[in-house]
Amino acid sequence: MAKKRKKAAPVEEPEDDAPGWHAIDAACEALYPKEKNPVHVAPALSPIFSGEGLIYGISAYKATKPTHWHFVTYGFSELYAKESDNPDVSGWGFELTFRLTRGREKQPPNWAFNFLMNLGSYVRRSGNPFGSGHAMDINGPIAIGTNTAIRAIAFTRDPQFGTIDTPNGRLEFLQVVGLTLDEHDACGNWHTGGVLEAMQDPNPLLITDLARRSILETPVSANRIQTGIDVEGSQSDRAFVAVVEWTTTGRGSKRTASVTLGAKGVRTLVGKLRSRLAHGRDFALIGRGASVQFLMGPRVALKTFEGLLTITLTPEALEAMRRTLQPIRGRYTWPELPGLAIEVQPSEITDSTGKVVEVIG
Repeated sequence: MAKKRKKAAPVEEPEDDAPGWHAIDAACEALYPKEKNPVHVAPALSPIFSGEGLIYGISAYKATKPTHWHFVTYGFSELYAKESDNPDVSGWGFELTFRLTRGREKQPPNWAFNFLMNLGSYVRRSGNPFGSGHAMDINGPIAIGTNTAIRAIAFTRDPQFGTIDTPNGRLEFLQVVGLTLDEHDACGNWHTGGVLEAMQDPNPLLITDLARRSILETPVSANRIQTGIDVEGSQSDRAFVAVVEWTTTGRGSKRTASVTLGAKGVRTLVGKLRSRLAHGRDFALIGRGASVQFLMGPRVALKTFEGLLTITLTPEALEAMRRTLQPIRGRYTWPELPGLAIEVQPSEITDSTGKVVEVIG
């Protein structure tokens, strides 16, 4: 009598200990199926042990059509076990990508890895995540030690990676795009999406080129952006700045105010006089202990509430400020704004070590 054979026990698949990491790998392999060994750089000490930054590694791919380096981070999302309470979003909800022109060099430049690592440190230190449409001045050249005009960045969804679902939740690939300072100002005075669309006409993938000049030097692009500012204005109602101080005397119509601002903050304010106030929208400069808000009204007024000074401008007062206020050291007053004086101080721009690398004003 033949014996019945026992059924073999089912083989259990080994549990994936890095499902988020492998989901990013899969997205990269789908875009670059022929590149099996991209350049990969990791910090000397993992963030989990060092307590610094968020990035566990960065891969760089040799992209073509057009030729460039395509960097991808690992660390803003949940790479290993699910830890956050939101099942729909992985970690901070994004990973960064960065596209950089590539020449004949065999290896991607080290500064690009360091730059992305620093963005990870910024998010961990500040608790402020990046999002599509954000823009920021990086206080110096994107590649330290170069004379590139790229001194700011913007964030937008990577046009090829987009958004993916992982076992730990959804994540968006945010591409970092290098900007010149006037392009950055245009993002704040109009909106980042409009500026990036103007940049995409000659550069569909928004590849950062350290050698390029501002698109505002191109008449067609400049006209498109300036028209956008004048027609639509800015959606940004505040800016955080280093220097805001004010004192007042008197009450009511006899109140006077003396405001001290850094030149960098004044440069922002000058743009917002056109893109916010001229559209009837308020704008505020926010400092650590004091703030000043500008808004439009039928008569000039100076009001205070705790640490906030509110300055109401008439159309005549606004026009007077637009004619003469500059981010240059000095004291500015206007007959159309009785009782108000703005003192502009030079702004010192420092690098990550605290060294002064530039003075504005």
